[in-house]
Amino acid sequence: MAAKNPDPQQPSAALDIRAGAITLPILKLFTADLIAVNVQLEEKLRRAPEFFRYAPVVLDLAELDPDREKIDFPALLKLLRKLDLMPAGVRGGNPAQHSAAQAAHLAVLADGKDIAPQAAAPRPAAKSPEPPPKAQPATKLVEQPVRSGQRVYAQGGDLIVRAQISAGAEIIADGNIHIYGRLKGRALAGVQGNPEARIFCADLQAELVGIGTQYKISENIDPALWGKPAHIHLVDNALVIDPL
Repeated sequence: MAAKNPDPQQPSAALDIRAGAITLPILKLFTADLIAVNVQLEEKLRRAPEFFRYAPVVLDLAELDPDREKIDFPALLKLLRKLDLMPAGVRGGNPAQHSAAQAAHLAVLADGKDIAPQAAAPRPAAKSPEPPPKAQPATKLVEQPVRSGQRVYAQGGDLIVRAQISAGAEIIADGNIHIYGRLKGRALAGVQGNPEARIFCADLQAELVGIGTQYKISENIDPALWGKPAHIHLVDNALVIDPL
């Protein structure tokens, strides 16, 4: 189907198509054993059930051995949806895996590292079952407002946002979160179980804030802190919100 850009001058246009950048959580698979995937994924989601509920995810196949690991995509999708995840596509892998993914109605995404021509030499790193501690940026910086429906995830580090987090938006970090604008949406730090993670925000009007598995919704936030700078952290595994 040919997609044409609608004429913005025509008020009767029914839709618009624009390029956009949306950060999605990456679910990297090290095995096609769905029993093992189910057990470990349930454990991870248990730490932050609310923040990954209905989250769109991209399946990273780069670490799977295409000769040994046959992915049952229909069963995998059923498993993910049972856990309230919304698989959107795959990256990495080989053409056969891409065909199988597309047959299951998944998009095939390229990220520059997973383009695997048939003659590509096997990478030594694929032998390692554990993701290496890559020297990826420890801090993710966002300078644009995070709008309703958007989700920003800082994997493996801190997240700094120099703009507003709108109602209905989510920001998530494995480390700390610093917000220099108004927080009206949801923010969760330390989602991989780091109890030392903290959230700092300049204007607290959040729908939900949390550290690890502990969180508070807006109704449980002290009204005296509303609209003011706040520091959110854990004390004896209880979520505490202090004025800054």
